Amino acid sequence: MNTTFLRQRASAGLGLVALCGMSLLTSCDKTITWPENPPLVPTSNDASGGVWKTYIVNADSLTAAMAPLDSNDNTYKAELNEIKQLQSALTSEQMEAIKYWSAGAVLRWNEISRKLVVKYNVAPVVGTPPNPMMPFAQPPFASRAYALLSVAQYDALVCAWKAKFKFGRRTPSQVDAGIKQIVPIAGDLPSYPSEHAAVARASAEVLKYLFPADSAQIEEKVGVHLDSRVCAGANVRSEVRAADSLGRMVAAQIIAYAKTDNANKGGGDAAYWTKPSNFTDPVKWTSLELPFRGGMTPAWGNVKPWNVPSIVAIRPGPPPAIGSPEFEAQLQELRDMSKTRTREQWRITDFWADGAGTETPPGHWNIIAEDLIRKHKQSEIRAARTMALMNTAIMDGGIACWEAKYYYMVPRPSQMDPNIKTATGIPNFPAYTSGHSTFSGAGAAVLSYIFPDGKGQVDAQATEAAMSRLYGCIHYRFDNDSGLASGYRVAAFAIARGRADGSP
Repeated sequence: MNTTFLRQRASAGLGLVALCGMSLLTSCDKTITWPENPPLVPTSNDASGGVWKTYIVNADSLTAAMAPLDSNDNTYKAELNEIKQLQSALTSEQMEAIKYWSAGAVLRWNEISRKLVVKYNVAPVVGTPPNPMMPFAQPPFASRAYALLSVAQYDALVCAWKAKFKFGRRTPSQVDAGIKQIVPIAGDLPSYPSEHAAVARASAEVLKYLFPADSAQIEEKVGVHLDSRVCAGANVRSEVRAADSLGRMVAAQIIAYAKTDNANKGGGDAAYWTKPSNFTDPVKWTSLELPFRGGMTPAWGNVKPWNVPSIVAIRPGPPPAIGSPEFEAQLQELRDMSKTRTREQWRITDFWADGAGTETPPGHWNIIAEDLIRKHKQSEIRAARTMALMNTAIMDGGIACWEAKYYYMVPRPSQMDPNIKTATGIPNFPAYTSGHSTFSGAGAAVLSYIFPDGKGQVDAQATEAAMSRLYGCIHYRFDNDSGLASGYRVAAFAIARGRADGSP
C-alpha cells in the first residue's frame, strides 16, 4: 500500500479537526488535525457534466429558473467590492479555512461523514429502544449514509454543472483585476453557481437527517465553508447563495427517497429477534453476546438497493452443509489458525478490523477511493461520481450480504467450537457471507473500473480484507470466497450504470 493511503488510514480513527472556529463533532479535548492535503487542482473541468445522468433529481427542472446577476448590476458590483474588502484584511483563521476547503468539497464532506460514523459506531445498551438522535452507525447503516451523501453530492453537482456551462459566468478575479484568486480553478470553470456551496449544502442536509444531534456543528461547518469561497475570491456571495439553494433542493429529494427505502425496518420483528428461546438450534446461528442481544439488522436484506434489480435473484448459493467433510475441513483450518497465527496475520487482522468506533469497512473503502481520487486529480463532479458509483455498490453489497446471512443462518466458527480463539471481536450476525468480503469486492470492482491502473492494488486490498476475517477466525474460507464473488457481482450493476451515465 502506498504511503498516502497509510497516512490517511492512520488518521481515520481520530476526531474532527478544530479549524477556523469550527466545533469538534467528538467529545475529545485534544486539538486534532486532518491529513494535510494540497488544493484540489483537477486535470479537467469535465465540461459535459451537466448532462450526466443523475440518480434522483431532474437537473433540468431544478436549474430552469436559475440565472446569475448581470455583471453591470450594482448588487453584483457590491459583491465584488465585498471580496476586495475581505481580502484586504484576511485573518489567519480565514486563510486556514481557505486552505482546508480548497482540498476538495466532496472529499472534505466525505471525511466529515466518516468522523460522524466513528462517533456513532457504538452499540446501544441491550434492551434500550432505538433513538433517532443517537443512531448506531454499524456497517449497514454506514454504507447507507455514505451512499446517500455521495448521491446527494453527485446530483447537486450535475445540476451545478448544467447551470455553470449554460451561463459561463467568469470568476470574480477575471471580472475585477483587484481581486486575488487565492485558490486555483480548473481551466475556465464558470463560477456560477458555486460548486463548493452546492456540495456543502447538499451534504449538510443529508448528514443532519442521518445524525440530527450534530446538526448545529454541521451547520457551523457549512457557514465556514461558504465564507471561505468568498474570501478566496472563488465566488461572489450571490453565486454561493444560488448554489446553497440548489443543494438544499437536491438534498430534500434525496432525503424523501431515503424515507421510503425500508431502512427504518432493518431491525425486523423485535419481539422475535430479542427472545433467546428462538435461537436454540445448535446448527443455526445464535448471538454469542452476553447479555443476549438480537442479531444486528436482521431485515436489512429488504432495504431498497440502488442498482441491483432483485437482491434475492443474486443470492449466493448455499454454503457447505454443517457436518459435511468440506465444512469440517474449513472448521479445522480455523482451529489450526487460532493456534498458529503469525505476526503478519495479526497485523492484517487488526488493520482491516474496522469494528466499533471506526469508520466501518465501507468507510475504509472511502479512504481508499479518496487516495485514488487525489492521485488522479479528479474534478469535484468526477470525484462525486466515483464516490456515488462505489458507495451505492457497497450499500447494495451490504443488502445482498445481509439477505444471505439471515437466509442461511450459518453459525460463527466459535459457536461451532468454543476453543477457537478469535483475534478480533465477533460480529453479532450470522457468518455466511462475509460482510467485509462483500463490501470489499464491491468497492474494489468499481474502483478498478474507474481507475484501471489501480486494479492490481485494489484487488489485492480486497483479497487481504477478506483474508483478515479468516486470520481473525470469525469467518470460514467459504464465507470470504462467496462474499468477494457477491461483491463483484453486485458491482457489475453499478459499473453498467457508470458506462451509460454520459460521462466520457
